[in-house]
Amino acid sequence: MKFQYSEKKVKLPGNVHAYAEKKVMKLARYFEEDAEALVVFSVEKNRNKVELTVHGAGTWFRASESTSDMFASVDAAVGTIEGQIRKNKTRLARRLRQDAFTRTVQEETSFAPVAEEEDDLSIVRIKSFYFKPMTREEAVLQMNLLEHNFFAFRDEDKGGAFAVVYRRNDGGYGLIEDTE
Repeated sequence: MKFQYSEKKVKLPGNVHAYAEKKVMKLARYFEEDAEALVVFSVEKNRNKVELTVHGAGTWFRASESTSDMFASVDAAVGTIEGQIRKNKTRLARRLRQDAFTRTVQEETSFAPVAEEEDDLSIVRIKSFYFKPMTREEAVLQMNLLEHNFFAFRDEDKGGAFAVVYRRNDGGYGLIEDTE
């Protein structure tokens, strides 16, 4: 597993990074060796916050935990991701049989600043990445794992057409699909 660390508003000693790496390596058994982990440490309102994002071949897991101790925040974030994996065990196992955890396409993310314009409609960040073809159920699962309110994907059921699943206010899920 590859690790990246980032610190916001805080400077931490190396033993915190070593502790985080040791704890996050517990998750390595669920992923291939090319999995990546991003750990962001920050301090907000006298609380130690850890944001942990683990990516393994198209599946993203994200947890954000805030406690009074940085080590406890790391433990809580790892526990949250383990809980996500256990909660979705059967769905992820189905994806495992379909080689979901083997990297097939190199995903690309680029951030490009855009020149400021005078009106309020200026784009401040652009993200470019590969939309993986997946079923609607897989898209909902991925959205829930990321704890997002929507998720864009290519719908396998519609021959790879662009679609978006979203969480409705009533707790259900919605789908926006291309009509062509």
